[in-house]
Amino acid sequence: MKSISTKLCLLFMFVMTSMANAQEFQGKAIYESKTTIDMSNFGGGRQFTEEQKKMMAERMKQMFEKTFILVFNKTESIYKEEEKLETPGAGGPMRMMGNFTAGPQYKNVKDAQLLQEQEFFGKQFLIKDELPKLEWKMESETKQIGQYTCFKATAVKKVDDMDFRSMRPRPPKDRSESQDKEKAKDSTSKNIMDEVEVPKEIIITAWYTPQIPVNQGPGEYWGLPGLILEVNADRTTILCSKIVLNPDEKETIKIPSKGKEVTREEYNDIMKKKIEEMREMYGGRRHGEGRRF
Repeated sequence: MKSISTKLCLLFMFVMTSMANAQEFQGKAIYESKTTIDMSNFGGGRQFTEEQKKMMAERMKQMFEKTFILVFNKTESIYKEEEKLETPGAGGPMRMMGNFTAGPQYKNVKDAQLLQEQEFFGKQFLIKDELPKLEWKMESETKQIGQYTCFKATAVKKVDDMDFRSMRPRPPKDRSESQDKEKAKDSTSKNIMDEVEVPKEIIITAWYTPQIPVNQGPGEYWGLPGLILEVNADRTTILCSKIVLNPDEKETIKIPSKGKEVTREEYNDIMKKKIEEMREMYGGRRHGEGRRF
């Protein structure tokens, strides 16, 4: 009888230890993100000097080549850009683009919650939305990423109309005749957003590993039976370069809370209005009609 009690006690301790370990499980993944931007038609066909091209290319590199850190457990994750010292960028509209500073992004896959702090022209916002769910199609193709065997999955994703990673110059033939006439009448009155287009949908290709059985991934990507190590989305590639499981010093996954709470749609409207204000300001300066911002 004593032997049975001892065995039950040991079994109970084993189960409790396993549960504790599962709850305390944490991982950390480093991702390199790169977006290819076609600058050939930006600026309405204007010719740029070699120095201007160099400045724009450097600014684009700062904007779209970044390192991110994902800290995750079984249900939560925080995804944030690695802190780096800024180098001086170009002025004017290119400088304006640098004011879209994305803060920590929090995902809770259990509660389908997405929170992100976002600084925009010195103002702090807290974007709060339901975690978007993609309908993943499992593929049979596999490949090796580091020491992990990864499986392919694809999905169709609707693109946010303010997603700068997918913006591209609008081909001249797609610009309406009325827009061209308006531009000829007053080049400063044209909405800058008329110069670009964003696809309605894009194909997402993800590579995930069941060897790390968590429902997590970089950015807004999640929903696969394993950690997502690579994402190819339109012109953006996000690739995991390092993974640390159960680090000795665990990090706190802190829920973002700073800023005015808005939905993604509300935040996009704020961005559009401010971009138009900036366009008017820069246009006005060229005509001696500048106003204070």
